[in-house]
Amino acid sequence: MAKAKVAFVCADCGAEHTKWQGQCATCGAWNTLREFILPKTSQAGRVPGGAGYSGESPRSARLLEISTTGHRRIPSGFAELDRVLGGGFVPGSVALMGGDPGAGKSTLLLQVSTALGSDVRVLYVSGEESLEQIADRARRLELAADDLTVASEVTVERIAELVQAEKPALVIVDSIQVMQVQTSESLPGSVTQVRESAAELVRLAKQTGVAVVLVGHVTKEGNLAGPKVLEHMIDCFMMLDAPPGSRYRTLRGLKNRFGAVNELGVFAMTDQGMKEVSNPSAIFLQRPKEMAPGSVVTVTWEGTRPLLVEIQALVDDIQGGYPRRVAVGLDAQRLAMHLAVLHRHCGVSLSDQDVFANVVGGVRIGETGADLALLAAAMSSFKNRALPRDLVVFGELGLTGEVRPVPNGQDRLREAQKHGFTRAILPRANRPREAISGIEAHPVASLAQALGVINELDP
Repeated sequence: MAKAKVAFVCADCGAEHTKWQGQCATCGAWNTLREFILPKTSQAGRVPGGAGYSGESPRSARLLEISTTGHRRIPSGFAELDRVLGGGFVPGSVALMGGDPGAGKSTLLLQVSTALGSDVRVLYVSGEESLEQIADRARRLELAADDLTVASEVTVERIAELVQAEKPALVIVDSIQVMQVQTSESLPGSVTQVRESAAELVRLAKQTGVAVVLVGHVTKEGNLAGPKVLEHMIDCFMMLDAPPGSRYRTLRGLKNRFGAVNELGVFAMTDQGMKEVSNPSAIFLQRPKEMAPGSVVTVTWEGTRPLLVEIQALVDDIQGGYPRRVAVGLDAQRLAMHLAVLHRHCGVSLSDQDVFANVVGGVRIGETGADLALLAAAMSSFKNRALPRDLVVFGELGLTGEVRPVPNGQDRLREAQKHGFTRAILPRANRPREAISGIEAHPVASLAQALGVINELDP
């Protein structure tokens, strides 16, 4: 048996070092190395005798000779969750759901567990709540929990025994940060324990064909707690965002080996738990009848669906010092870049103005289709002139002042027309090949041309 040795593990990336040093050599983070005692294991027991070893000789096959039968999915009972998952849970896959405390991760997964309990066998394992707490929450939400099997356990080996005994189709582990493996002497929640626990659960899912859902905590910076390698080990990574003061929750898929990435699901937190929002555009477009300057609607593309959101901008005189560029729900660097394009190609300087931009409803826009709408809202606030209520604007802005096309332009127009918008400013390359009934399209090729069209539109 080899002697137990000490390793220094980076809390950010999980890289191991033989001695302590101020900076991690892998990710470059400072003061993130933590000391851990590695378990006493033999070299032979680590490879041929370890978990997941079947005793058979390794085999290989030609790719063309491998038959594929597709993935039989397990619908979750929530259309918004299935959208993010790509159609439902895939047997043998591991999904990870992260989010802030109180966002509704445990509530949503408990609702999913009770909804599936009558169709497939589900095992709900909680390492943070007792069985009485789980039962009390189920009664408070008025969930039908007759067929749901629950357990309060923090040891991965015992969870594996429960899976072998119960033979469920879906296992929910809440949460991965409190799980531990008996072969590791590290404390629960440490980088080593999170990594080893996740590795054992992934191995369990691949061997038994059970779908596993892990719940993950986030740090105060908003990132997933634990080593970064955790996101690489799982098949699907979802983040549940809860804007402060809002009852709406957005579930975004950041990684999915069995579906599209950046899919967005919208839920509402109510007294009866999480409720689906089938038409999120209608929620984010609750605007007053009298339009104020600095507001415009754009059509962003989230995964495989168009989403109408309102962008607001406020341009005001600076109160001393340097002008401020603040963006909430948008990229602040792109805001500063577009203001430079506005000055260079349109002759409008906002160097003596503070510019604030916000996406209403707490939505985060990561695509470039909102560039033109952002500057349209900023110019509306700067000139103190309200834009038409039935106007929608979308398009990507280049550094040379050109308005570049965005994907799925036709679908964006149809979504705007469905919600009552009658006028649209869009890139010339996205102009509709066939006229869309009820909407007047204004294709533009440059930012200057777009601002000219806006000035000619009637309020």
